[in-house]
Amino acid sequence: MGLFSFTQEIAIDLGTANSIIICDDQVVVDEPSVVAINVADNRMVAVGRKAQQMIGKGGTLIRTVRPLRDGVIADFYACEMMIRGLIRMIPQHNRLFTPSIRMVVCIPSGSTEVEIRAVRDSSEHAGGRDVYMIYEPMAAAIGMGIDVESPEGCMIVDIGGGTTEIAVIALGGIVSNKSIKIAGDDFNQDIVEYMGRMHNLRIDEPTAERIKIQVGAALTELEDAPEDYWVIGPNKVTALPMKVPVSYQEIAHCLEKSITKIEGAILQALESTPPELYADIVKRGIFLAGGGALLHGLAKRLTDKITIPFHVAEDPLHAVARGTGVALKNVNNFGFLIR
Repeated sequence: MGLFSFTQEIAIDLGTANSIIICDDQVVVDEPSVVAINVADNRMVAVGRKAQQMIGKGGTLIRTVRPLRDGVIADFYACEMMIRGLIRMIPQHNRLFTPSIRMVVCIPSGSTEVEIRAVRDSSEHAGGRDVYMIYEPMAAAIGMGIDVESPEGCMIVDIGGGTTEIAVIALGGIVSNKSIKIAGDDFNQDIVEYMGRMHNLRIDEPTAERIKIQVGAALTELEDAPEDYWVIGPNKVTALPMKVPVSYQEIAHCLEKSITKIEGAILQALESTPPELYADIVKRGIFLAGGGALLHGLAKRLTDKITIPFHVAEDPLHAVARGTGVALKNVNNFGFLIR
């Protein structure tokens, strides 16, 4: 961004687990959605990865907050601080004066009017002069290169950190959608409970996230199976250190209940799809985006269960952000953006 450019255009994928900023068609910020705040004066100490490293370590002096829960803002002040901090991370972000910022922010498709207003207000307080919003499944479809304005229907399943968004898109609009609060955070919680119950091992959410990334699976039989992941932590009863190997089969069993709920939501969304669009979806398949799409064997499991082919996006973690970036360049052409 040039020194004398008075308008900065950014696209933000404000996620429950990770927030991504796109500027000039490039992913310039990709950080965990965490902010660390000094308890004494409510000042922001760190944001993103640095704040994440402080979780559970700040004692009474530093409060680490995840401002978004289940895809919506749970802590308004912390969210505003986080957006400000992330914008400052943009390389060459102008520090001599505050440029006018035009931003497109993506939101869950099941957002209420109050939740939409909360995102708008947070974005404006963080410096946004011109704020547009786009629904996550629409952004994911655009990010995958799908022509959302064509009459041919497509179905997107975006498994994020806080919500799973399922939407049927045609003619530049969401024809039917289903948003459920079962997603990556619930997978982590399942893993925390499982490790305590089956191995007597006490772990926290960051460790559960690492287990999910390494050996998270949706099937108990995989062709390219990942190696066991070793977890170190205290015994729940004796507090003595333990080192336990965790296999993908164990995690597949422990995630079974949550994945079954996602399957049910997809079937419900298909039930409410008009027959003409249903035929398009069967022909084209269903597209998976979001971090949850990276679970080993998930696409195969869903394909076998629902008998419609599931395709994982080329870069599922950034599909929504890239789509938001395309929307930023077409704010005057895309009629489905929310002002």
